[in-house]
Amino acid sequence: MKQRAWSFNGFNVVNGFIMVVVVLFTLYPFIYLVAQSFSSEAAIYAGKVSVFPVEFTTKTYEVILSKPDFFRYYGNTILYSVLGTFIAVSATAVMSYPLSKAKLRLNKFFIPFVLFTMYFGGGLIPNYILVAKTLGMRDTIWAIVIPGAISAFNVILMKTFFANLPNELEEAGRVDGLGVFGIFMKITLPLSKPILATITLFVIVGMWNNWFGPSLFLQTKEKWPIALYLKQIIDNAVSPTEIGATSEQTSQIAASVKSTAMVLTSLPIICVYPFVQRYFVQGMMIGAVKG
Repeated sequence: MKQRAWSFNGFNVVNGFIMVVVVLFTLYPFIYLVAQSFSSEAAIYAGKVSVFPVEFTTKTYEVILSKPDFFRYYGNTILYSVLGTFIAVSATAVMSYPLSKAKLRLNKFFIPFVLFTMYFGGGLIPNYILVAKTLGMRDTIWAIVIPGAISAFNVILMKTFFANLPNELEEAGRVDGLGVFGIFMKITLPLSKPILATITLFVIVGMWNNWFGPSLFLQTKEKWPIALYLKQIIDNAVSPTEIGATSEQTSQIAASVKSTAMVLTSLPIICVYPFVQRYFVQGMMIGAVKG
C-alpha cells in the first residue's frame, strides 16, 4: 500500500512539473512583449531584453495614451465587441435550438446547409459587394457586427450542447404551461451557461481583434476600432513621428512601439478570460460530445 501511495504522489509531482513548464512556455511570449514595451530602443536592438525591462522607460505608453483619439478607438472597440457579441450569441442560440430537435421538419437539409458554409464563404469580393453595395452598410457599425454574426462552428457546438439536455425538462415545462419560447428562455438558456460563455469568448475575441473588416468598410477614421488604429501604429513604427512623437521621443519608441501596441490590444482579453475559464472548459467538453 505504501509503494502504491508513493507512486501516485510521484506521478503528481511529475505532472505538476510538466504543467509548470507548459505554463512558463505559454506565458513567456507575453512577458517578453511587456518587458520589451518598457525597454529602450537601444536595449531591444542589442538583444538585452528577455524577461525584465532593460533601461526602463514608459515613453512609448505615454505617446500612445496621450493621443486623444486612442480612447475614442477603445470606446469604439468596446461598443463593437459588446453589440456584436450580443447579436452573434443571440442569433446563434436562436438558430441552434431548433436544429437540436430531431423532430424538426427538414432538419437533415438545414444542418448540411450550415456545414457547407464552413467550407465556402462566397469569397471576399462578393461579400464586400453584398455588405457595401447591396445592403448599404458601408461606413456603418452594422458592417462590423452583422456579417459573420453566425458561425457554422458555433452553431454546431451549441446545437450539440442543446441536444444533450434531458428531454424531460422540456416535458416538465410543457406540463407547467410553457410554450416553445418559454421553454427556450426559462429552461434551456439558464442551463446553457457553459456553452454561452464559450461562444461569447470566441466571438468577443474575434470582434476585439478584428481590423480587416473595419479596414474594408469604415471610411471615417473616427469610427475605427483600436485594433485598426494600433495596426497603423505598427505600420508606422519605423517613423514614430507619424503617431505624434516629438523628436526627443523618436529614438525611444521606434523599436518598442510594436510590443506596446500588442500589449494594449491583448490585455483586456487576458483580463476577461479568468472569469469565464470555468464555463469555457465545461462548455467545450460538453458541446463537443455528440449526444
